[in-house]
Amino acid sequence: MNIPFVDLKIQYAGIKTEIDAAIAEVISKTAFIGGAHLKSFEEAFANFCGAKHCVGVGNGTDALFIALKALGLGAGDEVITAANSFIATSEAITMTGAKPVFVDINPATYNIAVDKIEAAVTPNTKAIIPVHLYGQPAQMDEILELAKKHGLKVVEDAAQAHGATYKGRTVGSIGDVACFSFYPGKNLGAYGDGGAVVTNNKELAVKVRMLANHGRIDKYDHEIEGVNSRLDGLQCAILSVKLKHLQKWSDQRRANAYLYNKHLEGTDLVTPVEIENVDAVYHLYIVRVKAQERQKLQEHLKANGIASGIHYPIALPNLKAYAYLNHSENDFPEATKASHEILSLPMFPELTEEQIIYIADKIKSFNK
Repeated sequence: MNIPFVDLKIQYAGIKTEIDAAIAEVISKTAFIGGAHLKSFEEAFANFCGAKHCVGVGNGTDALFIALKALGLGAGDEVITAANSFIATSEAITMTGAKPVFVDINPATYNIAVDKIEAAVTPNTKAIIPVHLYGQPAQMDEILELAKKHGLKVVEDAAQAHGATYKGRTVGSIGDVACFSFYPGKNLGAYGDGGAVVTNNKELAVKVRMLANHGRIDKYDHEIEGVNSRLDGLQCAILSVKLKHLQKWSDQRRANAYLYNKHLEGTDLVTPVEIENVDAVYHLYIVRVKAQERQKLQEHLKANGIASGIHYPIALPNLKAYAYLNHSENDFPEATKASHEILSLPMFPELTEEQIIYIADKIKSFNK
């Protein structure tokens, strides 16, 4: 049996007729930039998130950067975020001229440790970026309370959490603004790069739209300098089709995660934990294995036709890119430890119980 890490081909096969028709319509109308497909998707995705406004942009990194710029972040400012994420989270902070301030993680959820955030706040702190990593919502109530206490903005990095809910609220509608990626492998993925900024603040949405479109509202009325970051018509049409299926796919991901948990009982692996009153959407299914065993287990899985990954093998403050911050691995013990132990197993909606049992059996044979 061969099991890929993610299977976009099988997803396409299931919605081929809808996707092909949507692409053909865009091409027939040459509606490549802006227009009805963009407007329709933005409205639908805002509604899906339980928010009032959505602005499509070029990719998830741009979404974070533009959101921070729209909030007025710049040189001399500091933004707190988790030590365990993809570099886009911290990269977007430095793109504004601000400084990323890393906080260690909760070892059970891999999200930012809320009890360590306040110690990182300084007079220069302007915002917190909680990352809903792997599709697991961060502890937003505690984060919002801290933000209110210190007058900080909350920017949700929801690039891996489309449709996840926290205490009845959909991720993307909880903070001041939220940022999504539509990279092809995401739970809601385009057929190329794409992203979105979602907010309930009308003025902020207008500022985001201006920044993403050369600082203008009308064609040549440039009120400010911006960038060129637009979600194109083809991607909007594709995403509109996929959005109709997203809830079902999320349910299938959750069901597969619970099957993994069931069939991995009795192994040495530590399986995912959900905090109370959340629905995670399992962009990734992350387990922990002893550091000295991880590479051997990956090789064993590969030999049996099972793909796997590591998200992420180096904690952000430990990257060479952030050597100038003069951190040591001991500054973020939980993020560092996790980076040596985490392993991502295949996860996609169409994964079958037969495949999950096969993966679990191969892990059990490795344990023996």
